Amino acid sequence: MAYTSLLIFPFLLTLLFLGFPVAFSMMATAAVFGYWTFGGSFVFQAMEKIEDVASNFVLAAVPLFVFMGSMLERSGIADKLFEAIHMWTRRLPGGLAVGTIIMCIVFAASSGVVGATETVVGLLAIPVMMRYRYNKELIVGTICAGGSLGTIIPPSVVAVVMGPLADVSVGDLLVGMVFPGLIMAGLYMVYILGLCIVYPQAGPRIAHAEDDPPLALKLRITAEALIPPLFMIFAVLGSIMLGWASPTEAAAIGSAGSILLTLFYRTFSWRALQEAVMKTLQITTMIMAIILGGSMMTGAFVGAGGILVAQELVNSMQLGAAGLMAIVLFLAFIAGFFLDWISIVLILVPIFTPLLKAAGVNMVWFCIALLVVIQTSYLSPPMAPAIFYFRAISPPEITTMHMYRGVIPFIVLQFITLAIMLTWPQTVLWLPAKLLVPG
Repeated sequence: MAYTSLLIFPFLLTLLFLGFPVAFSMMATAAVFGYWTFGGSFVFQAMEKIEDVASNFVLAAVPLFVFMGSMLERSGIADKLFEAIHMWTRRLPGGLAVGTIIMCIVFAASSGVVGATETVVGLLAIPVMMRYRYNKELIVGTICAGGSLGTIIPPSVVAVVMGPLADVSVGDLLVGMVFPGLIMAGLYMVYILGLCIVYPQAGPRIAHAEDDPPLALKLRITAEALIPPLFMIFAVLGSIMLGWASPTEAAAIGSAGSILLTLFYRTFSWRALQEAVMKTLQITTMIMAIILGGSMMTGAFVGAGGILVAQELVNSMQLGAAGLMAIVLFLAFIAGFFLDWISIVLILVPIFTPLLKAAGVNMVWFCIALLVVIQTSYLSPPMAPAIFYFRAISPPEITTMHMYRGVIPFIVLQFITLAIMLTWPQTVLWLPAKLLVPG
């Protein structure tokens, strides 16, 4: 009977490829195999899973972070940041692209929602880079890779979902992401600068203009654009790092701060608030439904003896901790071609967490390595959500081939980041060990 648990995954993938929504596919899989294993008592197990998900305090941070990102889209922060950052970077080789990456870092650290950053930043940056004849593939790579930094730069909704599934502190995950996120963004900027120094036509320098603002005006514009969002970033991440607040409490602070930003920039309106609330409701409902489906499916898999079967297979292969971790990350990378991030997390993390813990793998280190691999799935065709977002906002002269070729160098840079993390685990583990981080 135990080996029949392995049929869960072909059954689930069949439903997904037939076009059924992820949440309903997982629930249907759980219902079929749960009834096969437990009979009518599966209903009580399903009710228990609903109660577990509904009462999980950590998951309360999900709607708060989503609301924070939704309000920031309407706060005017992107326009201010775009103007302020590009004033300083536009003279560099590929300066508009470098400034766009910096803008994505600040926006990602202010929102926690992947997709919002790419859309907002792309609408501002694409026309400007096109006007100055930037290489189209560089434009695509910069916007797609920079926009997906919200996966690995805290606060991240992905980390909030992953923490309870892996039984690790969300606070440790958010703090542990800081250095890998900055390393990845730094590699992006070094690559852009190097490319545009070697091939100046890829990202031309912008010549000095007579109407360039004086230094004092530049400093004032920069202060107005950067200080309010940096204050909010400190309120969210700083309160977690210093042990003042849990991730859920920090998310509540960030939600309040996003409203204050709209008031500060005089862009607040009741219509914008209503739109942000409705978007939050839609995204949160989707995420929570998928989490519930994944929780039910995992329960059916474990109850059918799936963990024991997986343990036998791993022991028979004699992989060791490093080999097991490599297998899981490889599976996540392959899954990223076809599945979205939440499906990957909900399928792989609950199943392999007991095996990885038994092998002595540090789960914070593993989870953040998995986040980097998941980020590659945002850029990897055919699924490539980042390319879908870009296609919706790009001009017709940027073709699909430009998009596919443009993301390849940035996928390579993401794997270099992963290699750095796996070679030097302290890039992840040092900061959480130095700080008192609440769960």
